[in-house]
Amino acid sequence: MRTQIVIVGAGPAGLMLGRLLEQAGVESVILERRSPDYVLGRIRAGVLEQGSVDLLDRAGAGARMHAEGLVHEGVGLSFDGDRHRIDFSALIGRQVMVYGQTEVTRDLMAARQAPSIYEAENVELHDVDGAPWVSYVKDGVSQRIDCDFIAGCDGFHGPSRASLPEGALSLFERVYPFGWLGILVDRPPVEHELIYAHHARGFALCSQRSPSRSRYYIQVPEGERAADWSDTRFWDELRQRLDPATAEALPTGPSIEKSIAPLRSFVAEPLRFGKLFLAGDAAHIVPPTGAKGLNLAMSDVALLADALIEFYGEKSTAGIDAYSAHALARIWKAERFSWWMTSLFHTFPETGPFGRRIQRAEFDYLVGSVAAQQSLAENYTGLR
Repeated sequence: MRTQIVIVGAGPAGLMLGRLLEQAGVESVILERRSPDYVLGRIRAGVLEQGSVDLLDRAGAGARMHAEGLVHEGVGLSFDGDRHRIDFSALIGRQVMVYGQTEVTRDLMAARQAPSIYEAENVELHDVDGAPWVSYVKDGVSQRIDCDFIAGCDGFHGPSRASLPEGALSLFERVYPFGWLGILVDRPPVEHELIYAHHARGFALCSQRSPSRSRYYIQVPEGERAADWSDTRFWDELRQRLDPATAEALPTGPSIEKSIAPLRSFVAEPLRFGKLFLAGDAAHIVPPTGAKGLNLAMSDVALLADALIEFYGEKSTAGIDAYSAHALARIWKAERFSWWMTSLFHTFPETGPFGRRIQRAEFDYLVGSVAAQQSLAENYTGLR
């Protein structure tokens, strides 16, 4: 087989890239090692910046999002029970959309008409600095696709970044000594907007997926196991970290999913090596505190799609040559914001009482300064 672009990975980044290329008449094949059901079974966050909302509309995949998504005009913040609301609409005239990543993936799957090959095993990239091709095994038979370019949208552990020679990339990483224990529950959200809470016992987040389904998280030490947390233990701990009114109103129930996500910051530079481009989690990871992971992936592939469309339509390499630098400029700003949110709302035992006083001073400055609130609102809703 031959195509113009091989996209490795059928998560939202790969599917969005494929859809944008398809609309412009650029050929692509998506390779995914998992089944469609497995891909749709992955539980991920879903706070969409306006840029991601616009991109789904551009892809012709936004109708269900507008019908079912939840528009949020602000966010709640709590520090040791003191509550404050950041009003995005009043501060900067912007909002975010809460719409699960699973649903984004489902909509993009439905929109795609070009080939997607699922359960492609042993995917390997070859000659990415020359005449690239990709090999894989499907139903026990070895296959080969020749192409002009490869887009690595296959996540942190995928084969794309791993295929590059040692020394080709500079890697920047910080691994946090805690994770998020999250549960999904079929109960209405405790409030109509998200609540980020700092407490001496650790961070907590009240989130949602729909008017009848909620997602809650608490900070847990590294090495904790989800199996060791009963639903009762989780709810008791969450209540202790929330302000009294929210804790009293919290609708609880049996969890339908429970897992622990580690927290890390990671960036690979550059995002282009020969004919291979990295995008999404293959290129960067952010702590989920700033709600930036999915949005950064959407920003990456929007840039990459436009660059590839320009290459085929105008025979210009300007866009693909600039892709890495342009994407990284936004990535590092999102990394900074996610680091800041993580630093403010989580407990760091190694910093001691002094560290918590600094966090308290930061929170007090934030809630007392319109300029600081505007900065948070601007970063949270998405830098332009």
